[in-house]
Amino acid sequence: MKDIEMPDNDLTALVSAEWLKENIGRDDVAVLDASWYLPAQNRDPIAEFAEGHIPGAQFFHIDQIADKNTELPHMIPSTEDFAEAVGGLGIGNDHQVIVYDGMGLQSAARAWWMFKVFGHQRVAVLDGGLPAWKESGGKTEAAAAPPTPAAFEATLRPEIVHSLDQINGALGQNTMQVLDARGAGRFDGSEPEPRAGTRSGHIPGSLSLPFTTLLEPGTMKMKPLAELKSAIDAAGIKKGTPIVTTCGSGITACILSLSLQLVGRTDVAVYDGSWTEWGRREDVPIEV
Repeated sequence: MKDIEMPDNDLTALVSAEWLKENIGRDDVAVLDASWYLPAQNRDPIAEFAEGHIPGAQFFHIDQIADKNTELPHMIPSTEDFAEAVGGLGIGNDHQVIVYDGMGLQSAARAWWMFKVFGHQRVAVLDGGLPAWKESGGKTEAAAAPPTPAAFEATLRPEIVHSLDQINGALGQNTMQVLDARGAGRFDGSEPEPRAGTRSGHIPGSLSLPFTTLLEPGTMKMKPLAELKSAIDAAGIKKGTPIVTTCGSGITACILSLSLQLVGRTDVAVYDGSWTEWGRREDVPIEV
């Protein structure tokens, strides 16, 4: 079998529904449904997966493939736990992983980033997710065959994961740019946080780039490259200074990370605890 041919644009981080339709039958392509929803969205990703998913896909449970020793939501697990979970889904190190979600592009980028955190570079997001797949004429199936376990070796890349202590220690030093994916109202504190006990505002000195400004309205596909660059430039991001993305709980921060890779930035990390952690801590400063 020949090596899989990935698109040479967008740094191979994004694939179209048409590309997936042409390659889905390959033994070295693994498809994952990484759908995840906020409580207010009133959707059950597991039930929806059982009702219909891309043929051959397995379900990547963001809340379960996570650190069970913290009260913070879906923090990255240990290297060993990630390797075991992914291997249990039938994915080995030689697989080209394609991740999608039921919104179009909401949580798939989180799974994409997690694979990168644990050293797997052969991972991409399905642009437009399940809606784009259906719109292209792609079929779905209800039954999910049990995966054949595979050996997956994970290697942590700590440089693309940041902690509260790293960010707090760098405040005022101009050594990193913190980029917030939440909406403008949550960023400036004019809208309440959805999680009880969480203060309003943002990390001091951070920049606002709501993830929705990077997506096509109505389709939740990523905007064209030129428009991505314009939105990122408009947020005030500087060249040469590393970026750390953040959001409410580390989900949509990964959309920023994905978009930054698409425009060629390789110096990007994600603050895993995000505002759920920062906003609940009384020993770190906030701005409104």
